[in-house]
Amino acid sequence: MPGATDIKPTKPLKNPCNLCQSVRAILKRPKTGQQLCKECFFHVFETEIHNTIVDNKLFNKGDRVAIGASGGKDSTVLAYVMKLLNDRYSYELDLVLLSIDEGITGYRDDSLETVKRNRDQYQIPLLIVSYKDLYGWSMDDIVKEIGRKNNCTFCGVFRRQALDRGAIMLNVDHIVTGHNADDIAETVLMNILRGDLPRLQRCTSIITNDTSEDSSGIETSKILRSKPFKYTYEKEIVMYAYFKKLDYFSTECIYSPNAYRGHARVFLKDLEAVRRTAIVDIIHSGEALSASVQANESTKLPTMANCTRCGYISSNELCKACLLLEGLNKGLPQLGIGHTTKIRRMHEASNLASGLSSPASLSSAVADGSAGEKVKVVTHIKDLGQLETMPTLDSMK
Repeated sequence: MPGATDIKPTKPLKNPCNLCQSVRAILKRPKTGQQLCKECFFHVFETEIHNTIVDNKLFNKGDRVAIGASGGKDSTVLAYVMKLLNDRYSYELDLVLLSIDEGITGYRDDSLETVKRNRDQYQIPLLIVSYKDLYGWSMDDIVKEIGRKNNCTFCGVFRRQALDRGAIMLNVDHIVTGHNADDIAETVLMNILRGDLPRLQRCTSIITNDTSEDSSGIETSKILRSKPFKYTYEKEIVMYAYFKKLDYFSTECIYSPNAYRGHARVFLKDLEAVRRTAIVDIIHSGEALSASVQANESTKLPTMANCTRCGYISSNELCKACLLLEGLNKGLPQLGIGHTTKIRRMHEASNLASGLSSPASLSSAVADGSAGEKVKVVTHIKDLGQLETMPTLDSMK
């Protein structure tokens, strides 16, 4: 028998996982720099999101929650993790998927096929709401009318209200979206670059539309929205989707390359290359700036009321969506884009040209056909009668 001296010592594990020390690490977390094995990465990723949900008291037991689903990496991972955590920690949430069809040929129609597969994979009901049904315009129609400049303004305004309308149809208490740390940091940078500091509170808040916790008292909807991925890096979401082999759609919107957000994104990535914590540092800076803006009594916050045409919350007589729709329907697509005084002048000029001086006269003109074929009023949010022609939850199962 060989002696003890003949036994070869075990070679130390090369590049071990920083947590378990028993398996070789296969990735380095962009957020912390930790070297982790796959299973430990899954554990810390899911646990951090669970802690975010619990620490910020995002949900109550029994809440009906709509997951904003686009088919992209963020919403796909969100749907997967929400179902996983709901089962693991007994949140007792009633989960549904809510998708918005903007009407972008070659992009949204393909991504919605991914959402339908996710519906079947995760066994979560799905409702799809379209711009065409809600507003009478698809994004393809809008881009033909306005061109590729400022089209993201239309899409952003319409999508926000379309989500609210879909949530009304589903009778949900809460909407969760896949906005990640990178998205929020980009929005902070955009608001700072535009000098729009009063908006920092809404973009940095993990829960919006909660007036009980919002010192500004600004409420944009009765349905709460939250961002469970507020402190989750985009790169880690991609890594999680890759290692979990999740089915998601990765093509960028064909109309987004000209978006202003793209410049903030490039700048942010350059900062992150120099300083790993730049993303979360910007979020914390935005939170601090928001607090100082709220504490400054001289800061004028918008007074919120209801749109006189559709009833949606607005700081002006007409909400942004109604103003944009009016411009589209009158052949004045730039109405609602740009400086407030310019908007008012264009609005007054268009009303004078058509002989209309108020939303009421516009509606009556449409009713009797005196405004011509170009004028068409499509209301939203409050006009629930139109929803009868839209796909029902049962039909999408």
